[in-house]
Amino acid sequence: MSYLLRVQLPDRPGSLGALAVALGSVGADILSLDVVERGSGFAVDDLVVDVASGSLPDTLITAAEHLPDVRVDSIRPYAGILDTHRELELIDNVAAAHSDRLQVLVDGAPRVLRVGWSTVMDLGPHGAFRVVGSPGAPETHAGDAPWMPLAKATVLDGQADWVPQSWRDMDTTLAAAPLGHSGKVLVLGRPGGPEFRPSEVARLGYLAGIVATVLG
Repeated sequence: MSYLLRVQLPDRPGSLGALAVALGSVGADILSLDVVERGSGFAVDDLVVDVASGSLPDTLITAAEHLPDVRVDSIRPYAGILDTHRELELIDNVAAAHSDRLQVLVDGAPRVLRVGWSTVMDLGPHGAFRVVGSPGAPETHAGDAPWMPLAKATVLDGQADWVPQSWRDMDTTLAAAPLGHSGKVLVLGRPGGPEFRPSEVARLGYLAGIVATVLG
């Protein structure tokens, strides 16, 4: 069983080693690590850890937060493929697709950007509508998007009036980025959080911009 932990810890030598020892003490092995953000004296990391079947995620939280100044922002099951070049792989897949390039994009974006689902939305004569959605995208569509058209990647208010109630019930955090000048936007949903950090929004923007050039 694998879990994805988002952990905030002191940005100083030895912090990550201490965290690895703490997680190891409850039978967890770190399989991969991505630095999400660095600030003044702290770092936010995404860790994929492997634990024995039946192990409780609470034990991972307790072990990590037993260390001084360490906080677990979120923990959720992880079934993705470990790949240190995820963005490049997705861009290549989109470029190589002969059709349904937008579907290839939304199918791959959740793994690359570590979210629950993604969709592409556009504006039509009757308002906003979904063009394509990834597996796991909500069956309830957003019928309105007052924030479109979108000029740059941004965090969206997950409790705004336009957000379907089912999304709000799942405490879904949202971010979106324009796909060039097409009018379409790539929307990311992360049910249960955590919140999107500025570095993640920037990463989304860069990816959407590159993909937009591939889509033409």
